[in-house]
Amino acid sequence: MILTATQRRHLVTSALLLPAVLFLAVFFVVPMLLLFKLSVTAKEGPLWAYGEILGSAVYLKVFWNTLVLAVVVMAISVMVAYPTAYMLTLLKGWVLTIAVYGVLFPLWISVLIRTFSWILLLENNGPVNRALVGSGLVDGPVQFLFSNTGVLIGMIHVLLPYAILPIYANMLRIDERLMLASDGLAASPWMTFRRVYLPLSMPGVGAGAVFVFLLSLGFFITPALLGGISNLTVAMLIELLVNERLVWSLAAAASFLLLGVIAALLAVAVRFVPLGSAMEAR
Repeated sequence: MILTATQRRHLVTSALLLPAVLFLAVFFVVPMLLLFKLSVTAKEGPLWAYGEILGSAVYLKVFWNTLVLAVVVMAISVMVAYPTAYMLTLLKGWVLTIAVYGVLFPLWISVLIRTFSWILLLENNGPVNRALVGSGLVDGPVQFLFSNTGVLIGMIHVLLPYAILPIYANMLRIDERLMLASDGLAASPWMTFRRVYLPLSMPGVGAGAVFVFLLSLGFFITPALLGGISNLTVAMLIELLVNERLVWSLAAAASFLLLGVIAALLAVAVRFVPLGSAMEAR
């Protein structure tokens, strides 16, 4: 049997994809099926765990708090990332190299180490509070730890590079001649930014916002160490159900409900935000 050129290309592509497919099947699909089986094998009934979570005001509040936290982290991260990414587009040579390393370097450090560093910085006798009290801005130490403020600071610090990189990559693809054309038509710098630059950079903003939001939904270490009982997230709830209450079916159901929320939001995001093209730099 003689294969055509197209069939040979398809065969080679399939052979190259086979290891990745097998890896995902063994280490992702099979564990997810086992987790789903665990969520429907409670002695009270197959759907008891899902009904318990969806019918509990406490569990629903935890889900709601997680969504609100993710939205706030996403909004602040994008607002900080946008001018930072724009600054990177203006740099050249070794200055750009140092700035890019400054963005990427936190990704090389463990999240646990960074979170413990924030504990040392934000504690009542830490350098941040000492600086605030010494400058006279506050009369006493500010309660940064075990509050929303500490959780936001820690999560934004961890997730900020995931917002900067897509925006920066998208900004590199914007044709500078469009800005020159706008200037030639006597548009003010603000109008050029608002009518030309900002719309062209929105795909990167959308991609960065989606990445940060989805990563925020599953965060565990930073909220657990910097937050309090009022800052309980779904990931912390799952850990509580597994290690303290030992209700594995509830934990599995909570995991699948969170996965369903993430899948639904990602499906909506992919429809409106070109995640692939936003990450392409010229």
